[in-house]
Amino acid sequence: MQRAAALVRRGCCPRTLGPWGRSQSSAAAEASAVLKVRPERSRRERILTLESMNPQVKAVEYAVRGPIVLKAGEIELELQRGIKKPFTEVIRANIGDAQAMGQQPITFLRQVMALCTYPNLLDSPSFPEDAKKRARRILQACGGNSLGSYSASQGVNCIREDVAAYITRRDGGVPADPDNIYLTTGASDGISTILKILVSGGGKSRTGVMIPIPQYPLYSAVISELDAIQVNYYLDEDNCWALNVNELRRALQQAKEHCNPKVLCIINPGNPTGQVQSRKCIEDVIHFAWEEKLFLLADEVYQDNVYSPDCKFHSFKKVLYEMGPEYSSNVELASFHSTSKGYMGECGYRGGYMEVINLHPEIKGQLVKLLSVRLCPPVSGQAAMDIVVNPPVPGEESFEQFSREKESVLGNLAKKAKLTEDMFNQVPGIHCNPLMGAMYAFPRIFIPAKAMEAAQAHKMAPDMFYCMKLLEETGICVVPGSGFGQREGTYHFRMTILPPVEKLKTVLQKVKDFHIKFLEKYA
Repeated sequence: MQRAAALVRRGCCPRTLGPWGRSQSSAAAEASAVLKVRPERSRRERILTLESMNPQVKAVEYAVRGPIVLKAGEIELELQRGIKKPFTEVIRANIGDAQAMGQQPITFLRQVMALCTYPNLLDSPSFPEDAKKRARRILQACGGNSLGSYSASQGVNCIREDVAAYITRRDGGVPADPDNIYLTTGASDGISTILKILVSGGGKSRTGVMIPIPQYPLYSAVISELDAIQVNYYLDEDNCWALNVNELRRALQQAKEHCNPKVLCIINPGNPTGQVQSRKCIEDVIHFAWEEKLFLLADEVYQDNVYSPDCKFHSFKKVLYEMGPEYSSNVELASFHSTSKGYMGECGYRGGYMEVINLHPEIKGQLVKLLSVRLCPPVSGQAAMDIVVNPPVPGEESFEQFSREKESVLGNLAKKAKLTEDMFNQVPGIHCNPLMGAMYAFPRIFIPAKAMEAAQAHKMAPDMFYCMKLLEETGICVVPGSGFGQREGTYHFRMTILPPVEKLKTVLQKVKDFHIKFLEKYA
């Protein structure tokens, strides 16, 4: 045994006999010789290819993180390698990511999250008592008093109670039931889940989903993934992107020829268009949904982002309730909110909720079953959502600082909305409707015929060609309007208003200079 070990240490191996009396080394040599004379096998074909993959996934498009953003990433890498460009940085104005653009987190929210994440800090005098009180309440509702545990599939019970209390306060006393609240991984998760449970049928009975054009590309992406039928209704650009019920009726009647429209999606305040719907408009939409037996989806993640003094946010839930029991007891409505937008800008926590009312009891069980498949939304995101719906109140020590920070964020956004609108409307060939709410401008741009020919030669949509040139010449990344949908023959881009004021002024000036040169080049 010792001799064998010594041989191994020297890289040798004792000669041993195989079952037919041959040494193992000679058997290995024979096997190696046989392998050498065998013809080399070709590589096995892949099981998963573009041809064999799920065609619904292949059909999904998401412009907000599409080709223009991939190009922006390439340019950033080139800048890091020292390759010279006519600019020194890429400004990602393509997405509503407030903190990536420099917005500071709300102190109170981060204090509670720190306490929840590391409970030893609950003994620290550095944290205010109202933050500790909320952190203790959240932790006591978590398994093992820890954010690291799973929660119920519908979400942590006390957080759902806080969401229901928030909705009741927001809507002036209209009651909300915690049992109708579902905590989600951002609003997107809730929207996808509800659409998943709504889509059914085949052929002409396949579910049609009515969405606004322009729309947030999540909707078209999920509709493609579910192989549902997208039914476009157009917002009225000449009337500040207003929603017209006659247009809803036109879209519905046309769609009935090839599908079964049963879902109506509303984004209020609008993304990418920034319009804020009037109460009268919401009443008309609810009546239309009641009349046509449509399930309503109200995407209200920008409910805190209303800047125009002539506008006010009205929740669909509140208006539905106030229209009387004929509507409030019958119209099925799912409404959505998130930690990502508003004044919070906590995109990374992926916190959100949906309130679903008038759902059939048996369908409610099916929804909970579907949610249970993904176990639960991130508990840290649930905690962040709780702080949004349960902020400091007058008399608590954090109230003044919280109010000051919140007002500062929303006040700055209002100024930047007006600044963006005014500067765009000074540029020949650009028209921008008033930015009543949300976080984006969606200006209409004039593209000359020669530029359209150049775009065609590059196999690009005209506005994609425009945005790609803007990125390559200025470093500004915006999203072409074709990614959101637009009336044929019109062209737009979406740009966030989130950069700090001075940087935003620089961005707007660069866009102005680029656009004028673009018009001259392709005149």
